[in-house]
Amino acid sequence: MTAQVAVKIRLKRMGKIRAAQYRVVVVDARKKRDGRVIEEIGYYDPNTNPSTILIDSERVQYWLGVGAQPSDPVRAQLKVTGDWQKFKGYRDGQEGRLRFPETVNKEEARKAAVAEVQDEAEKHRAAVAEAKAKEEAEKKAAEEAAAAEAAAEEAGSAEDAAPATEEN
Repeated sequence: MTAQVAVKIRLKRMGKIRAAQYRVVVVDARKKRDGRVIEEIGYYDPNTNPSTILIDSERVQYWLGVGAQPSDPVRAQLKVTGDWQKFKGYRDGQEGRLRFPETVNKEEARKAAVAEVQDEAEKHRAAVAEAKAKEEAEKKAAEEAAAAEAAAEEAGSAEDAAPATEEN
């Protein structure tokens, strides 16, 4: 005859003072918090941002299926990972809220940054070339206007001088 053992899934405290890390463990309910465990099924680190939650879903489903009761903090973590909803048989729409940070490929990020800098440099070069062309066009127009004015003055002085010679 086998004895029925009250089994709980709870947190086992690890780590330094004021820098706690926890293991998610299956333990006899009558044991101490950090006492002997039946099985370690996960890890929880609240000090990282976002918190690190690693739980073996298959083992959690097994232990919940045989009657293990999760503590409140563990139940909250199981809801985040979606294991509690899976155990309760909720529909697919109610999944866990656990999100993994988007991994950024360093090489792609570097290429994107280089391309962005090159685009900005090209825009700057185009703006400088446009400003230089505009300045040269204004300078050329001013020179042409000065030349036209000088030609007009010469023509005007030549007209004044020409009638004087005809009269003599």
